[in-house]
Amino acid sequence: MTFDKKSLDNTILLDLYKRMLKPRLIEEKMLILLRQGKVSKWFSGIGQEAISVGVTSVMLDEEYILPMHRNLGVFTTRQIPLHRLFSQWQGKANGFTKGRDRSFHFGTQEYKIVGMISHLGPQFGVADGIALASKLNNNNQVTAVFTGEGGTSEGDIHEALNVASVWQLPVLFCIENNGYGLSTPTSEQYNCKDLADRALGYGMESHIIDGNNILEVYTKLLEITDNMRKNPRPVLIEFKTFRMRGHEEASGTKYVPQELMDTWAKKDPIENYQEFLKNEGLLTEEEELQIKEAIVHEINEHLDIAYAEIDITPSETNELNDVYQEFVYQEVKPNNETKELRLIDAISEGLKQSMQRHEDLVIMGQDVAEYGGVFKITDGFVDQFGKERVRNTPICESAIIETAMGLSISGIKSVVELQFSDFITSGFNPVVNYLAKSHYRWNQNADVVLRMPCGAGVAAGPFHSQTNEAWFTKTPGLKVVYPAFPYDAKGLLATAINDPNPVLFFEHKALYRSIRQDVPTDYFTIPFGQAATLKTGSDITVIAYGAAVHWALATLEKHPNISAEVIDLRTLQPLDTETIFASVKKTGKAIILQEDSLFGGIASDISALIMEHCFQYLDAPVKRVASLDTPIPFINQLEDQYLSRDKFEGELLKLLDF
Repeated sequence: MTFDKKSLDNTILLDLYKRMLKPRLIEEKMLILLRQGKVSKWFSGIGQEAISVGVTSVMLDEEYILPMHRNLGVFTTRQIPLHRLFSQWQGKANGFTKGRDRSFHFGTQEYKIVGMISHLGPQFGVADGIALASKLNNNNQVTAVFTGEGGTSEGDIHEALNVASVWQLPVLFCIENNGYGLSTPTSEQYNCKDLADRALGYGMESHIIDGNNILEVYTKLLEITDNMRKNPRPVLIEFKTFRMRGHEEASGTKYVPQELMDTWAKKDPIENYQEFLKNEGLLTEEEELQIKEAIVHEINEHLDIAYAEIDITPSETNELNDVYQEFVYQEVKPNNETKELRLIDAISEGLKQSMQRHEDLVIMGQDVAEYGGVFKITDGFVDQFGKERVRNTPICESAIIETAMGLSISGIKSVVELQFSDFITSGFNPVVNYLAKSHYRWNQNADVVLRMPCGAGVAAGPFHSQTNEAWFTKTPGLKVVYPAFPYDAKGLLATAINDPNPVLFFEHKALYRSIRQDVPTDYFTIPFGQAATLKTGSDITVIAYGAAVHWALATLEKHPNISAEVIDLRTLQPLDTETIFASVKKTGKAIILQEDSLFGGIASDISALIMEHCFQYLDAPVKRVASLDTPIPFINQLEDQYLSRDKFEGELLKLLDF
């Protein structure tokens, strides 16, 4: 291995050695502790230290790094106190996840590190968001993100690279090509000579670097990152390296030919660099021993601190309180001036007023800029707010949702328009695994609103008609809003954008232009978790949301003799159980109408809650009315048969006669 120190001074040359040596010695200690059962799992980066250390050493302290599970050198080079890392791996409270996640599945704003999730791919998209924030703030910062060659096969990686190139985002995409994805060799993972070649298809600059040569890593990246700060753009780096241990220790390395292990053992980044320093007269045997002794002493000292820390005492209150970031709702009362608006107009007006109120709020989505979105909700927004804040995106739901997460990490709110709520499936992973879990895991909120045009009744077929709210009411960490009226839509959207937690905001397409209401012209808010009682009555409680509210009201107009209490839920998470229970205790009967298919819908949970909390008040079983358990058909007569709309009247009358 040839080392070219170029113009680097001796202090830097020795610092790079010490920075590589520390994670190596920590890992050797962790492997001992793993065998002793004192840590639960270990993903080794032995043999790859030059990459983590080299990348981190060229980054500015205020620049974000998004590492993976073999990048211990990122954490140590950023000088995180070792006892906090040890506490993290032991599941102690002084770690970064309060025992809720392990390994490097965490982040820390203090050290500008954003840790991975096991799904790997979202890292690149989140890096896009952080880099976009840097570009919007004109702070000339680079974001560095890591993945392995195995992770590059994920669709999220492709999406994120494409977005970064289209938007010219200053992201240093680092691929650690270490030969194997667990046991699968590169020959079975991709069919190109070098992963760096893929950059050509994205119109992106790329480089191949010897990942075991610390001076090559450091000097080349120093030049590249300095230039990226002056000329913001994405750069793809493929580091050629090797994993000397198993994917994780339990998997071993029996699948690796011994001659390959022997070849790469000779390329050990630390042993070779150590020999180079000695040949240059920069390191003596005595100095080497002193450096190692000092690091070992630091490791043992900090292990003692972590061991002395008491084990976590489980607390349901603490667990539940950390699912969401605290949100102190601030009421903004509406003015007295109103105008008649359709649902679509109320959403557009509410979104526009929030853009005025939050001067860095970003809207992203397919065709949302000059075209105004497929439903024209953002029509004219580009003229008022500019293309930096109203951004057309490629067709890549995952990457854009991840980008929104990155913006939140950088302190910027965003609204993402899903063209249809059905399309959330293409971005499902970052919603339920990244946005929903980040605050619980490491205290990082996801200040993101996902607008979800949804619902049937418009003859749009199986891929444009779903009302899929139940997928998300099930997921702790998400809030779900589903207004039925223009007034509610405008006020709840304002609250959704103010709320620092991830909110899925459902907008029924069939109501967009069919429902009108007098709505205050000025900005106002409506609190989450407060249902609206639209009619009071004593015979029965009708519970609905979205288009089903209007179906219920239309049915009751045909039966003026029925004294029904009608509750419009408005928000599904949080759910206003207090209003539901009070009404059911008064009427003694409850019917829940939803547009979604029956099994697994939110009506089932509401029914169970009523049975558990109001059973002694009931005069009849709780009734659920829902659409067929089939996909949503296209042609009108089949769609009409599918929907719960026309089933409600019969079920209501039967329940009243019970």
